[in-house]
Amino acid sequence: MKRLNWGMIGGGEGSQIGPAHRMGAQADGNFVLAAGALDHDAERGKDYAQRLGVAEDRAYGNWQEMLEGEKNRDDRIDLVTVATPNSTHFEITKSFLEAGFNVLCEKPMTMTVEEGEEIVKIAEATGKICAVNYCYSAYPMVREMRNMVANGDIGKVRLIVTSFSHGHHGDATDADNPRVRWRYDPAMAGVSGQFADCGIHAMHMASFVAGDEVRTLSADFASTIASRELEDDAMVSFRMERGTVGRLWTSSVAIGRQHGFDIQVFGETGGMKWFSEQPNQVLYTPVGGRTQIMEKGESGLSDEASRLSRVAIAHPEGFPMAVANIYVDLAAAIRGEPHGDYPKAVDGLRSMAAVHQAVASANEDGAWVDARPPMFRT
Repeated sequence: MKRLNWGMIGGGEGSQIGPAHRMGAQADGNFVLAAGALDHDAERGKDYAQRLGVAEDRAYGNWQEMLEGEKNRDDRIDLVTVATPNSTHFEITKSFLEAGFNVLCEKPMTMTVEEGEEIVKIAEATGKICAVNYCYSAYPMVREMRNMVANGDIGKVRLIVTSFSHGHHGDATDADNPRVRWRYDPAMAGVSGQFADCGIHAMHMASFVAGDEVRTLSADFASTIASRELEDDAMVSFRMERGTVGRLWTSSVAIGRQHGFDIQVFGETGGMKWFSEQPNQVLYTPVGGRTQIMEKGESGLSDEASRLSRVAIAHPEGFPMAVANIYVDLAAAIRGEPHGDYPKAVDGLRSMAAVHQAVASANEDGAWVDARPPMFRT
């Protein structure tokens, strides 16, 4: 099977997310890193790309050079990953989609709802893939939960409780650290801090597992450290299209919590729980029965969970391999093969609409608001 050509924008040396993408894209032999514009410093980016094995003529100084250099090549890239600062996602994604490239964009896909709607329309018009890296949805046991809900194993879903809360920004004496401060500065982060950074992962997970979409929400935001303009803690209640009740907590000041991402799904005939710090397991409780521990790699799991497991039971694969599973699905989609339900542009749009509507709700003392993008309200 011929490997697909892959390009990356951003994610350079020292990047937090860059290594996960490079390991993930190449883990299963589907992609080879063929082109890159990896750093805002052109020469540093070119040098790093070549050290990673990219040919000199495909190690670009910026994304504009990469677009011009790749679009007329016979061996042009089959997929480009956008892992740049948030404010640049829209322009880069739009430009590559319009030039006929498949795109995987880091979240948030855009900074505004209007930009998100435009990306959805461009992806539909061009017929190209536009995916968003909500990679937690690609853990095998998360896919198992989704499959169980779809099969009716816990009956109609009544309630979802989810959180993504950590304490790594809880030290007020570190609030002026540039690596922390930008996340709470509207000029750099946009309209929301913690909810836009972590909370939308939890909201997307609720929609993904339930196979349903958020219709309305009510939000309470707090800036617990006085110097912060944007929230570092948020509580969001939501209602889904089929009536499911949702509760979401996200925080960056919950000292003692590390990664702190979990989801509980409660249905008419059973309940399930998954947490990212123990990602190989789902706790499943049938109504009137005992709690069971379901393990990644064990027999009897769905095909969707089994095909995304690489090593034997009890061996953890971890975050980079969850990213890799997104690339497994994208490679299959590009080749026209069966694939899993990877997060798409429409998911990025729904997340951005939820962010802006949560801000509006918080500013109105928790008023219930329509969480849907305008294009889906008719």
